[in-house]
Amino acid sequence: MATSYLLLPCSVLVAVLALLSSVDVAEGAIREYQFDVQMTNVTRLCSSKSIVTVNGQFPGPTVFATEGDLVVVRVVNHVPYNMSIHWHGVRQLRSGWADGPAYITQCPIQSGQSYVYKFTITGQRGTLWWHAHISWLRATVYGPIVILPKPGVPYPFPAPYKEVPVIFGEWWKADTEAVISQALQTGGGPNVSDAFTINGLPGPLYNCSAKDTFKLKVKPGKTYMLRIINAALNDDLFFSIAGHPLTIVDVDAVYIKPITVDTLLITPGQTTNVLLTAKPSYPAATYYMLAAPYSTARPGTFDNTTVAGILEYENPSSPPPRASFNKNLPVFKPTLPQINDTSFVANYTAKLRSLATPEYPANVPLEVDRHFFFTVGLGTHPCAVNGTCQGPTNDTRFAASVNNVSFVLPTTALLQAHFTGRSNGVYSPNFPVAPLVPFNYTGTPPNNTNVSNGTKLVVIPYGTSVELVMQGTSILGIESHPLHLHGFNFFVVGQGFGNFDPAKDPAKYNLVDPVERNTVGVPAGGWVAIRFRADNPGVWFMHCHLEVHVSWGLKMAWVVLDGDRPNEKLLPPPSDLPKC
Repeated sequence: MATSYLLLPCSVLVAVLALLSSVDVAEGAIREYQFDVQMTNVTRLCSSKSIVTVNGQFPGPTVFATEGDLVVVRVVNHVPYNMSIHWHGVRQLRSGWADGPAYITQCPIQSGQSYVYKFTITGQRGTLWWHAHISWLRATVYGPIVILPKPGVPYPFPAPYKEVPVIFGEWWKADTEAVISQALQTGGGPNVSDAFTINGLPGPLYNCSAKDTFKLKVKPGKTYMLRIINAALNDDLFFSIAGHPLTIVDVDAVYIKPITVDTLLITPGQTTNVLLTAKPSYPAATYYMLAAPYSTARPGTFDNTTVAGILEYENPSSPPPRASFNKNLPVFKPTLPQINDTSFVANYTAKLRSLATPEYPANVPLEVDRHFFFTVGLGTHPCAVNGTCQGPTNDTRFAASVNNVSFVLPTTALLQAHFTGRSNGVYSPNFPVAPLVPFNYTGTPPNNTNVSNGTKLVVIPYGTSVELVMQGTSILGIESHPLHLHGFNFFVVGQGFGNFDPAKDPAKYNLVDPVERNTVGVPAGGWVAIRFRADNPGVWFMHCHLEVHVSWGLKMAWVVLDGDRPNEKLLPPPSDLPKC
């Protein structure tokens, strides 16, 4: 049976944290968790399979913390797969050994082994999430991270009556490890998922799944905060609740100027906190909440289905149990944008602005030390000699790249190679700062779509102010690419369609209150400009959060060197760091 998420009043959340706390440290408390990675039988869509879970839960357990806390998670691997866990969006200041991406900051935790992740939540509050960061295991290994403000510090908006995580996932009847393995063998696109899920449940729009439906029960007149997470593997999602506007107050665990929308867009990797105010009196109706994909890719290359949950009201005048679902009530459905509504996406993302108040400033780097221009998109590899492949043509395989470099994972962890000074033969520090061969990025694609392979990194000094323009390409079609940077938040200072114009576009940057995020969608057929200060020493992965594109090589990494002061240096590795 699926995990049921409780609607937690804010007072109860504080009590939960008090119970979880074991020891007080200088800044906050120590929150300790045990993650037993194990195989669990789960039935969805009338089909059962054994999946990888944490503690037998799907989705996995919520990690609760308060800003300033030290989080300690002991992960024990009881499954036949290698495992690593990433704490998505946690800054990991000087604690890169706990970041989690396999072969980037650590060797994976092998079957029968364990590793203790330790990190402090510094200057962050809101919703983040954790997930497996090796192969496609995050399909079922994921859960929320809820970070409350420091004691006595209120939200910068009216406190909600209750809070609830809403996690979108993606479900395959098949074994997802077999799905990606087959795709990499054939060079073709992987089989698409069979359903989307809300908190692990596909809901009434899929076959034999009405009993597996997420239901949000509300009281008239009360305000609820939904902590929304997109944990789907390969799909940006639209989300809407019929008859109920949503007020967005936070994205990627950073407060924003509140905006009220009927529909929101969330890419894989992103989080969005929204306030939902129930109608003032019992409406004698129920309401669908729907999520469906946004995609400009070719039909058939993504899951074009819709997941539904149900918003139902307690009837104050009915006898207990008041929350029982009345099947005779009318059901209202929201209308979502068209599947390829790129203009909706552009207008939506342009509305997101940082609070930029004295309490929550937007510390945008105004001076830039290093400029980078990265193309991101698909490409091809040639098929093996005398082989046939299922790529764009029968003599090619699908690939993906940044600046035409398709990233090859090393067989030892990059962070260890960097820290020990033994990078020779592991990686080269010469990742191109711009495309070696410029072309009309969003125009007619070049005849040669092949990309190169390599394990190349960008190396920058501590404290460098970075501006990075990420340019989508039209090679094999235009697509939105949600790019995630580990170890940092960044400011989204500009975006547009077509090719970035370095002479004209920077004049239109927002350097006053740009949104601050850890994952941003590079617009389909367009570009996005971000700025950040490299104030976190270590090796930091940056990749598309569409898992299929990660598998094809749309990834790279940054090395941030140690600074001069003691608090600007990477800490040494823990003694239990897994070995390759």
